[in-house]
Amino acid sequence: MQRRLAAILAADVVGYSRLMGADEVGTITSLKSHRRELVDSGIAEHHGRIVKTTGDGMLVEFASVVDAVSCAVHIQRRMVQRNVTVPVNKRIIFRIGINVGDIIIDGDDIYGDGVNIAARLETLCEPGGLCISRAANEQIRDKLSIAFADLGEQAVKNIARAVGVFGLAASDIEALPESAASAADAGGPVTGGDAYEQEIHFCQAKDGVQLAYARIGQGFPLVKTGHWMTHIEHDFDSAIWRPVFRGLSRYNTFIRYDARGNGLSDREVPDVCFEDFVSDLETVVDAAGLDRFALHGLSQGCAVSIAYAVRHPERVSHLILLGGYAVGWKKRARTQAEKEAGEAVVTLVRVGWGQENPAFRQMFTSQFIPGANKEQADWFNEFQRISSSPADAARNLVANGDADVTSLLPQVRVPTLVMHARHDARVPFESGRRMAAGIPGARFVPLESQNHVILPSEPAFDRFLEEVRSFLGVDVRH
Repeated sequence: MQRRLAAILAADVVGYSRLMGADEVGTITSLKSHRRELVDSGIAEHHGRIVKTTGDGMLVEFASVVDAVSCAVHIQRRMVQRNVTVPVNKRIIFRIGINVGDIIIDGDDIYGDGVNIAARLETLCEPGGLCISRAANEQIRDKLSIAFADLGEQAVKNIARAVGVFGLAASDIEALPESAASAADAGGPVTGGDAYEQEIHFCQAKDGVQLAYARIGQGFPLVKTGHWMTHIEHDFDSAIWRPVFRGLSRYNTFIRYDARGNGLSDREVPDVCFEDFVSDLETVVDAAGLDRFALHGLSQGCAVSIAYAVRHPERVSHLILLGGYAVGWKKRARTQAEKEAGEAVVTLVRVGWGQENPAFRQMFTSQFIPGANKEQADWFNEFQRISSSPADAARNLVANGDADVTSLLPQVRVPTLVMHARHDARVPFESGRRMAAGIPGARFVPLESQNHVILPSEPAFDRFLEEVRSFLGVDVRH
């Protein structure tokens, strides 16, 4: 059994027992017709997978919550049209609930709270409407021009915590402007100038772990090494990451991937260690068909990038390192108290990471982006929970703490640019300086920022992009 993050759609027919009691054959015939002519094709068009069906309902898995919501809106709007000529007492009307969360995969079936919450949301839904979880609403609010009503926190059966519920009534769906409905049918974004496309692919690591990677832009390849807390679908349209990805893909084919245990890559994997991270980078660049490319490491991705560049100097044209270190938090701890503090954080991650209340994750947010506004901080709090399970977050944290590439620094033979925020609250500035000092010929650029993840609104962001473009300004294909 494995875990992964997915969007789950649960649907059933309102008053199914009554309909069957009144006209069993007619109800079955009508339901099959709707399935054949609308529902099944709509799910396929929106890239969903039907996991199971019951007499009056179904459970469907989507890789994208945007696709799941778009599919639900598509079905409910078309059902209104199909029911126009049908007597009220014979109409097939669906209720649909959608959640995005961690699921357990066992063969072709799925289990877990991610599934259970979707099923409970369906029961809270009014006939012909749609209910989604707070997590799902966070992921679609800037991507679909559809506003769900906040129905507050709801206690649901067999779920220990209250669930934030957002609803769209049947009348709301029917009254959607044609432009919004068309965008939803196509799974499209809110109209505007920010829409752009990325390709998502999958490849298999040496130990069988599935890794997800994305490609955008054109030009000489620039690869961003996978690191903790990413999700190549959900961070793609965020206010924090979107400007970074657009800037790095403006002149290059930009390729990034989710490290094992993160995002769309396999969750609950058997092993997470530094050697796995390096091997996974090898797998991704081979799967992407890259012979030579520039390599960008961020945070713990810097150590992985260094190890790869030493092993494959003929393939790496340029090495760009931001906010990184050569020695992980556990090995650079100088006192027993520092080591115990680090271990305490790992324990807290295991028990507090997945909670609905973001109080614990706010601690990490205040380290990664202390200069964020409320909207950015709220997004980052929720993104942490979405990007990785508590167990995977802890395992990634431990593996990163054990990293040490100090002995490899003198062996780096490719042009290297190292940047680090001067007041970085997550990784000490001194760690970046020492890393740069150990790499022969490396150029070191301090950035005036307190953020580990440089925010688009600060001058350091423009400086970062300018330095990267200048560094890659030569013809790196030769």
